[in-house]
Amino acid sequence: MKLVFAGTPEVAVPALDALIASDRHEVAAVVTRPDAPAGRGRHLVASPVAQRAEEAGIEVLKPARPREEDFLARLREIAPDCCPVVAYGALLPKAALEVPAHGWVNLHFSLLPAWRGAAPVQHAILAGDEMTGASTFQIEEGLDSGPVYGVITEHVRPTDTSGDLLTRLAFAGAGLLAATMDGVEDGTLKAVPQPAEGITLAPKINVEDAHIDWRAPALRVDRVVRGCTPAPGAWTVFRGERLKVVNARLVPDRTELAPGELSVGKNNVYVGTGSHAVELLWVQPQGKKPMPAADWARGVRISPGEKVGAADVG
Repeated sequence: MKLVFAGTPEVAVPALDALIASDRHEVAAVVTRPDAPAGRGRHLVASPVAQRAEEAGIEVLKPARPREEDFLARLREIAPDCCPVVAYGALLPKAALEVPAHGWVNLHFSLLPAWRGAAPVQHAILAGDEMTGASTFQIEEGLDSGPVYGVITEHVRPTDTSGDLLTRLAFAGAGLLAATMDGVEDGTLKAVPQPAEGITLAPKINVEDAHIDWRAPALRVDRVVRGCTPAPGAWTVFRGERLKVVNARLVPDRTELAPGELSVGKNNVYVGTGSHAVELLWVQPQGKKPMPAADWARGVRISPGEKVGAADVG
C-alpha cells in the first residue's frame, strides 16, 4: 500500500522505521507537528519523526492544523491507501479521515477500551496495572473509540517508569502496526468494535498531578514517581523550592518516619509516607541537574526532623 505516516515524538520513530523497512508498503509522506522551540536557546527544532523522514528522503508535511486546505489538497494529491498514526498530537478532521481508502489506523499504547486518551502508559502505572499493551484501531471521530485490528500485551514491571514501559511498547507496537498494515492490505484483518464495558480515560498528566502527597501510602508515592518519569516529573518542595524526585524505592521495614520526614544515613536518604518509608535514589533540585540523593542531602545539610513538602504534610 501507499502510506502517509502521521507521528511526532521519539516514541513514534520505531513504527516509522518498521514501515520504511517493509517490502510491502511505500511510505510516500510523513505528517508531523510543526517545528517547536527546544533546548536552552529555544531554537525551532523539527520533530524526531520529521528528522527521521528527512534522513530517509521522505516528504514531510507540517500543517499547523490538519484541517488546513493546503494540507488536505496535498493529501488528496498523494492519494494514500492508508494512513498509520502514532502519537501525532492533533485531532484529525473528517475531511482528512475520508481521504485514504483504508482510513487512518492508530497505534495506541493501551489495551483498548482501557486508557483512551493522551497518557495511557502513565495512567497504567499510576493505577497499578500489572498488564498493559498496545492496540491498532481504525480512527473515527470519537476519542480512541474505533474498532480494533490487533493487540499485543506487555507486563508492567515493578520498577518501570512510564519512559521504560513506553520504550518497550514503542518497539513491540512497531511490529504490530506493520503487521496490521499487511493484514489490511491483503484483506485478512477485520477491525472488531470495542466492548462497551471497561472504558477508562487517560487525560494528559499535568504538573499538579505529579505533586507528591507524602501522606499517601508509600505504594501510591512510588507509582506517582514512576508514572510521572520522565515527564512531567514527580516533585515536592524543600525549603521553599521545588525538588524533583527522579527515582525512589520502597522500604517496607521503616515505619517510624512521619509523612515527609527525612532521615539521612551515610549513603541513604529516606522519606516517611502515610505507610512506610521510601528511599530517595536520585533527585533534581530546582535549576540543577539530576544527582544522587545522598549527594544532595550532604550538600543541603538536613536538620533532624526536617521535612519535604512541609506545607503539605504539616
